[in-house]
Amino acid sequence: MAFFDFPYEELVAYKPPRNEPGDFDAFWQETLAEARAHPLHPRFEPYDIGLKTLDVSDATFAGYGGQDIKGWLMLPRGRAGKLPCVVEYIGYGGGRGSPLNYLTWPCAGYATFVMDTRGQGSTWQPGDTPDPEPEGANPQHPGFMTRGVLNPRTYYYRRVFTDAVRAIEAAQSFEGVDAARIAVTGGSQGGGITLAAAGLSAEVKVAMPDVPFLCHYRRATQIVDTYPYQEIGNFLKVHREKVETVFRTLAYFDGMSFAARARAKALFSVGLMDTTCPPSTVYAAYNHYAGPKEIRIYEYNNHEGGGTLQSEAKLKFLQALWPV
Repeated sequence: MAFFDFPYEELVAYKPPRNEPGDFDAFWQETLAEARAHPLHPRFEPYDIGLKTLDVSDATFAGYGGQDIKGWLMLPRGRAGKLPCVVEYIGYGGGRGSPLNYLTWPCAGYATFVMDTRGQGSTWQPGDTPDPEPEGANPQHPGFMTRGVLNPRTYYYRRVFTDAVRAIEAAQSFEGVDAARIAVTGGSQGGGITLAAAGLSAEVKVAMPDVPFLCHYRRATQIVDTYPYQEIGNFLKVHREKVETVFRTLAYFDGMSFAARARAKALFSVGLMDTTCPPSTVYAAYNHYAGPKEIRIYEYNNHEGGGTLQSEAKLKFLQALWPV
């Protein structure tokens, strides 16, 4: 794939208007208040997967609507004192899978909390959390991008982003976690959820979104025809009269707006040939990001971004801030 987006000189300066609804903050304050009206009820059941150097727990907590959300909690065995915690969010279509998929952070000495993504987990990695459909949800294109999209109150990512904030609170509740040192990370959809969590929770002190999805939706749908953004385009091919309604809803869930509210130290990544999350959409969020920030650029990479090289960069980034 050749370069297809803005020239690099334009990308690094690209900061489009956010066009967010006037009640954006009130909408999210109300949403989180409704979720917190339900007891968090975090549960951590020991899970023996045969690892001799890590303690693993099958985690459950109350997310959006008080609904049970699954996860994994992993900590180094033989630890002394409370540890910084990395909360990790998963890419599109994937569920929490196995604890063996998340060994980097706990092996480096950090507590790790992995949030299952409600309703997902039948594409490339299994999940264990259902997504009960809200009353009044609209017909949708297959996938998650248009589930409930005609109303921000029923939109799928309202529930996911709320779960993400509650996952942070669940991680903080564990006795071995230092509640004052919370980092969030994830790639693609996980990167978009990372931005939402950093914008919605002041508890987040470090954010590491990789090739983030769920940013600058309208431009994404106009310059690429790859999935998952194409789900939105396919929905609008059928529901021709709903274009403005859909993008009005999506404005409540745009990574640019969450980035503008985030204050955590951030490390982004971008692939300049990324046809899934176009580089201009990543830079739109990055350039709106309000906290201290830096970005790793992978000039000839598509949606894989920096791969393990970026994993090493994130590890060094966090170790410099919170050595363990």
